[in-house]
Amino acid sequence: MKRTSAHGSDPEAATPATIRRVLVTGGEGIIGSVVRRTLADTYELSFVTLRPAPFASHVGNISNLASIQPAFERIDAVVHLAGASSVDAPWDRVLADNIIGTYNVFEAARRAGVKRVVYASSNHTIGMYEVDGAPDIYELDDPRVYDASAPLRPDSLYGVSKVFGEALGRLYADRYRMDVICLRFGTVRESDDPTKAEAGRLFEPFPVLTVVQSRQRLRASWLSHRDCAQLIHRSLDTPVHWAVVYGVSNNPRRFWDLGDARDLLGFEPLDSAPL
Repeated sequence: MKRTSAHGSDPEAATPATIRRVLVTGGEGIIGSVVRRTLADTYELSFVTLRPAPFASHVGNISNLASIQPAFERIDAVVHLAGASSVDAPWDRVLADNIIGTYNVFEAARRAGVKRVVYASSNHTIGMYEVDGAPDIYELDDPRVYDASAPLRPDSLYGVSKVFGEALGRLYADRYRMDVICLRFGTVRESDDPTKAEAGRLFEPFPVLTVVQSRQRLRASWLSHRDCAQLIHRSLDTPVHWAVVYGVSNNPRRFWDLGDARDLLGFEPLDSAPL
C-alpha cells in the first residue's frame, strides 16, 4: 500500500538540548528495564512504579492522578510504558490502567509543564490486518505492508485502549502544544531472542500457529533491545511535534512500515532476526 505519514512538524518542538530529565512510567517492565540499562548515561532518569522496586522510584498507581503527580515536577519528558500489557487483559484492567491511567499521565505531564511525552502504543491498534492475514502474511514474499495511515482495526480491548492513547496524545499535542511521539512497538522479548517460539494461539481470535509459523512471525515482528532503546532515544532527541511510527528491527520480513520512523526520527535499526 502507498505510504503516507501521520505526523506533523512544528518549529516549537522541543530541541534535544532541552530534554535531559526523563521520567519513565513502568520502569520495572521489559521495555522499562531496557531503558534503565541503556539510557541512564544519556538522561537523568527517574521512574514511577506500582510497588517498591530494586531501583529508586516514585511508588504510585497511574490510575490515581494524585499519587503520581509529584513525580512529574521538574521533568522535561515522559516515556509512558506503564499499563496492562496483555492483549487478553480484561476490561477492568484496560479501563483502569490503559484508559484512566494514560489520561492521568498526560494530564500530570501537562500540569507540570512537561515538554514531551513518548507514548508506548502498539501494533494491535491495527491488529486485525494481521489476524486476517496470518499465517501467509509472515512469508518473505508476501507484499502486505501497513503504516500509520492504515485505517484503525484494533484486535482487542487492549488495542482499543492504545487507539485511545494515540487520540489523547493528538489532543494534548494540538491543544496544549506538547510534543507527542506514539511508538507502535513490535515484539520486545525479555530474552531478546527472536528464534524461540512455541505453537499455539497468541490470543482470541488469532489463528493457531505451528512452531515454524510462530518463528516466522517473530522474524517479522521482533524489535531488539538495542533497537528499542535507539527508537526511544530518537523519540526523545528529535525535534518533531507529533508522530505515530512503528518500531521493529531490520528483519528480512516486515509488514509494519519503518519509513516514518526513519524519516521523522532518524531511526536506523541495527539488528535483524535470522532467516
